[in-house]
Amino acid sequence: MAWKKEKTEEQVAEEQQKEIDKELRKSKSKGSDSAKSHGEILRDQIVDALETYDKSYQSLFTSSLTAGLEIGFSYLLICSLYFFLIGSVADSSLIRIVSLVYPLGFILVVLGQSILFTEQTALLTLPVLNKKRSAGSMFKLWGVVIAGNLVGGYIIALILLWLGPHLGIFTSEVVVEIALHVIHPSTAVIFVSAIVAGWLMGLLSWLLASSRDTISRIVIIFIITAVMSFTGLHHSIIGSVEVFSGMLSSPDISLWDYIAFQSTALIGNAFGGATFVALLKYRAFVFNIVAKN
Repeated sequence: MAWKKEKTEEQVAEEQQKEIDKELRKSKSKGSDSAKSHGEILRDQIVDALETYDKSYQSLFTSSLTAGLEIGFSYLLICSLYFFLIGSVADSSLIRIVSLVYPLGFILVVLGQSILFTEQTALLTLPVLNKKRSAGSMFKLWGVVIAGNLVGGYIIALILLWLGPHLGIFTSEVVVEIALHVIHPSTAVIFVSAIVAGWLMGLLSWLLASSRDTISRIVIIFIITAVMSFTGLHHSIIGSVEVFSGMLSSPDISLWDYIAFQSTALIGNAFGGATFVALLKYRAFVFNIVAKN
């Protein structure tokens, strides 16, 4: 009897999954100029994610490495503008003003189709929720993307640490001040801050899927990432560049400081994107289908 009950539950789950897939396939927007429906965005996100899963690890790592390099252009502008404004505005305002240039690297990464971990976290979780890929394959993919992003960040950090002072656009003191600002909060604060940042980055991916033109996409990227910078939320990839650069520039920032920050920010970003965007958006769609049936 127990075996029959278990099999019945499996059959119910299979039927429900078939119904979900059927609803996703037939999800349509009302017109070419209208906003995409929830189901259409979800379907497009799953399709895009499955394409990413099907890429080779070499391709994924190279694209992720590129994203890590490109995100460094945000850091270049942050340091340069911070140095330029020293003495002209109050110290407390400096870090807020630089939020205006923070989005550049994200615009380059997203529009250039490079793979950034925080923008892909929610996206890559959806096929797991939809039972098209396993959790193990997702974690492997996350690992490759994170590795590529971090290595790219290390490379661009080394380049900019040499280039900035030689061009006279910023100094090592600026690098250290920015890094100390990033790691100043407690571990608990950084973790919660990273969750919110991951949430916003997951929403960024979702909103971009609903947008149909380049200008709208740029505006969305600018708003989301500028909010992150202005409020001081912790992003694991650009934060890695900031803290890694500070570690190389000052004995006040140790390797342990970097590792503690990086691990906390990565876990927080992953949790925020996977839970508050992927899981909630997917379950909202599923609950609607269950209610209909």
